[in-house]
Amino acid sequence: MSAAKNNSRRPWAWVPTLYFAEGLPYALAMSVSVVLYKNLGLSNAQIAFYTGWLYLPWVLKPLWSPVVDLLRTRREWIWAMQFCVGAALAGVALTIPTTHFFQVTLAFFWLLAFASATHDVAADGFYLVALHEREQSLFSGVRNTFYRVAAILAQGQLVVLVGMIHSGTGSFTTAWTSVFGLVAGIFLLLGLYHRLILPRPAADVPGGKMVSENFFGTFVTFFQKPKIGTLLAFLLLYRFGEAQLMGIAKLFLLDAREQGGLALTDAQFGWIYGTFGVGALLCGGLLGGWVVSRHGLKFWLWPMLLAIHLPDAVFIWLATAQPENLFAVGAGVVVEQFGYGFGFTAFMLYMIYIARGLHGTAHYALCTGFMALGMMLPGMWSGWLQAHLGYKIFFLWVILATIPSFFVALKIPLEADFGRKD
Repeated sequence: MSAAKNNSRRPWAWVPTLYFAEGLPYALAMSVSVVLYKNLGLSNAQIAFYTGWLYLPWVLKPLWSPVVDLLRTRREWIWAMQFCVGAALAGVALTIPTTHFFQVTLAFFWLLAFASATHDVAADGFYLVALHEREQSLFSGVRNTFYRVAAILAQGQLVVLVGMIHSGTGSFTTAWTSVFGLVAGIFLLLGLYHRLILPRPAADVPGGKMVSENFFGTFVTFFQKPKIGTLLAFLLLYRFGEAQLMGIAKLFLLDAREQGGLALTDAQFGWIYGTFGVGALLCGGLLGGWVVSRHGLKFWLWPMLLAIHLPDAVFIWLATAQPENLFAVGAGVVVEQFGYGFGFTAFMLYMIYIARGLHGTAHYALCTGFMALGMMLPGMWSGWLQAHLGYKIFFLWVILATIPSFFVALKIPLEADFGRKD
């Protein structure tokens, strides 16, 4: 039996590592970069605006995904993009100590983001052609779990490690250089591992059946869906408040108390937000999927809307009281993140609902592009707004910014049984 055939029958050898490699660069670009730039002294407005641009590759991903499928095999794209991510991370590590570190590291984060988004396209396509339908269902939970494990490692334990190195050296520059160098090495090893271990399915050929024969026609049919204006408004506004909260919440936890923040150390932040918070997010998502499977999305839509929005008020209390008790801070973050995970389930399932029918895969990809756009645009201006309002008023504004999603939810079409397991 050939090595390729043998590997194709051992998805445990590559599915967990593949989705770990998919989740890690996204978390580094979208979350860890915020902590890095805060530690290195940039303003909240600068951090929110420039890191917000890093969403753009995921906004545009549906437009170049057919090109990815046409040029090379998905297998080749996977390990090539992992080497590219590793090189970008090494570039970040090497340029942190330089005079113009912000501009240069941001350029490497852009390279990281584009390589990561391209890797997403290749990895998800490869998953579909390398596994049978039964295996795809069986490993769906595995890939989601390892994607979240990567987020916990990036936002949690790597930030904790930065805090430990900083405590020993007194230098954030040394700490972040060391950690990004470590992650660069991990990614280069992942690229080498996947080049050797990934199977070679017969269906994985350039220009294969995963490429739409009429991409532009597919694009047009998406915008011909009934009530498309309402559907797009839902995609863009469901997380309008959270899009502004997510980056600023991290900065608030790290900011000095005289600036209105909670002055957590990196280690405390890594445990509270990056480990327990992300764990609560995962638990909320699992619970959300389970309850929808029992009663359907329409039954749970409004409870999930409330769950994703109302816990944002925790940050109003944290900004007002500025508690020094880490348990109280952690409990607040866990409640907010659990509600976010539970409520986000409705959003993910409604994208599936929108994409149903002919060209469902391409239409779902377009939905994810609008999802990323809905995070990018509000997030970019959130730092400027917070700098003018202060943390207390800003978090109150976040609650007000959730109101449009409730109005849009009243208008969306949704079948009563959608999402319920027969």
